[in-house]
Amino acid sequence: MEELEKAAAGLLYDANYDPDALAKRHAARVLVHEINHIHPDLEADRKALFRKLLARTGESFFFEGPVHIDYGFNLSIGENFYANANFTVLDGAKVTIGDNCFIAPNVGLYTAGHPLDAARRNAGLEYAHPITIGDNVWIGAGVSILPGTTIGDGTVIAAGSVVRGAFPGGVILAGAPARVIREITEADSSAYT
Repeated sequence: MEELEKAAAGLLYDANYDPDALAKRHAARVLVHEINHIHPDLEADRKALFRKLLARTGESFFFEGPVHIDYGFNLSIGENFYANANFTVLDGAKVTIGDNCFIAPNVGLYTAGHPLDAARRNAGLEYAHPITIGDNVWIGAGVSILPGTTIGDGTVIAAGSVVRGAFPGGVILAGAPARVIREITEADSSAYT
């Protein structure tokens, strides 16, 4: 089994010394470099590079710069996607983001984790577990989403939260570790009028 096949299966894999993994991350770095340095007036060209890098995009999406994406071929974004500055995705496993998702600055989605024992960690081994984010999710500034997390539709994640686990839709998450603070209700639709 190839190292990236092990990653897709959730097994320990060599992310740091395997030539194929290194080559694929290098190819992504080249595209990310181009994306991060393209003139703002050339948005159509920038979108074309994102479509080349990512597994799937909607028609309408926008990334503020800079971004960092490890592989790209594991990242799918839905329609009407927006990510603010310093969006980081370590996509050793699949990252699936639904429609109408808004991501604040300095957010990281991290599918990768490392063994606790130094010997395997120093050997370059890590694991990756998928992240799934539903439709209509808003992720606040400085949020870290950790391996294996699932976020339900319509959830809002408060700034600075550290999110790990499975969470329902229609709730507000906050904290480190994140927990459900409350449900989003009909009253929230008139809170800022």
